[in-house]
Amino acid sequence: MYIKNALCATTAFVVMTAVAAQAETLTIATVNNGDMIRMQGYTDAFTAKTGHTVEWVTLEENVLRQRVTTDISTKGGAFDIMTIGMYETPIWGANGWLVPLNDLSDEYDAGDILPAMAGGLSHDGTLYAAPFYGESSMIMYRTDLMAKAGLEMPDAPTWDFVKEAAAAMTDRDNEINGICLRGKAGWGEGGAFITAMSNSFGARWFDMDWNAQFDTEQWANTLNFYKDMMDASGPPGYATNGFNENLSLFQQGKCGMWIDATVAASFVTNPNDSTVAESVGFALAPDAGLGKRSNWLWAWALAIPAGTQKEAAAKEFIEWATSKSYIELVAAKEGWANVPPGARTSLYETPEYQAVPFAKMTLDSILSADPNNSTVEPSPYVGIQFAAIPEFAGIATEVSQEFSAAYAGQQTVEEALAKAQALTNDAMEAAGYR
Repeated sequence: MYIKNALCATTAFVVMTAVAAQAETLTIATVNNGDMIRMQGYTDAFTAKTGHTVEWVTLEENVLRQRVTTDISTKGGAFDIMTIGMYETPIWGANGWLVPLNDLSDEYDAGDILPAMAGGLSHDGTLYAAPFYGESSMIMYRTDLMAKAGLEMPDAPTWDFVKEAAAAMTDRDNEINGICLRGKAGWGEGGAFITAMSNSFGARWFDMDWNAQFDTEQWANTLNFYKDMMDASGPPGYATNGFNENLSLFQQGKCGMWIDATVAASFVTNPNDSTVAESVGFALAPDAGLGKRSNWLWAWALAIPAGTQKEAAAKEFIEWATSKSYIELVAAKEGWANVPPGARTSLYETPEYQAVPFAKMTLDSILSADPNNSTVEPSPYVGIQFAAIPEFAGIATEVSQEFSAAYAGQQTVEEALAKAQALTNDAMEAAGYR
């Protein structure tokens, strides 16, 4: 008996030692969005399951993009997992900078990922990042203020209607802005919004010969419409507002409408966070009658930089955080309205989620976004709110800075567009496109 017990104890010790030896501490860079913050609160469940611990580096969106781009391009090795999106993933995958995710477990069911998300996070058919959540953009609006203005929001409104409604809902005496939109510099902040908006006005970044197109009537119409509407009906300082700033304004009841990421719907309808949770409606992003809406397509996704010494543990975390079981965990703890949306087909087949007020509009917005055909006139690039070329991030960051300066009244729209035209053509020529 003693020998048997001793053998059992020895076996248990060996198993425990092996588990301990395999346990890793993963360093993960992520964005300071609500769903990512929520994920951090559930990390103990991952540690209990695997033995791995996690150290989070949580950054504002523009800073995150800079940090992870610098780290991976210089092989800095600061992170075992990075939160990146549809712009970076195919480019970095093609460069060999990311670990392929083509060997995830059968239980994970990679085939359940929405095709729009899997396609945008792949290169040559290989998945290089797993979507934590997917999104398009849509209108979130105050149903009470819309009714008070004597208007009814169409399911698929025009920009002219949005401008009219914004003016009607604005109440400066009570600090209610008719509309809140991103103006903050950064290619993925205000730059993403105005690019998606420009598509609906018939604009594009480049013609088929990679010539910049900011000297066109379509771009002038886009920026002038945006600035006129925001000056009249937007919040003070809108030129420096991004996703999080506008989310806060809407939750405080200070926006009649907000056009932004579909993922925000759970935060504006959660009564624990939003003072207007009971009076929020949803509509497709606007168009200008030219056949293109102004919604985008994006996923915040988890990827593993090539060269990490903790690849196996990193894959375990990605499988856990982007799995069906994680969605079920959040649903059980916080309700189906608060699960990460837009990533898995099975979520939209779940009856409990189908009952969520914004679920259908989110899916409709995602399915209507076509990154291969995003502009009215032909363009040489793939992408809706970005052009999927390596040079875009640097160029678009500079362009967005010029646009934000125009929004703030530091220069005219005409001056901003002229600078955007010159700097974009210079950069494309230097890169060998022209």
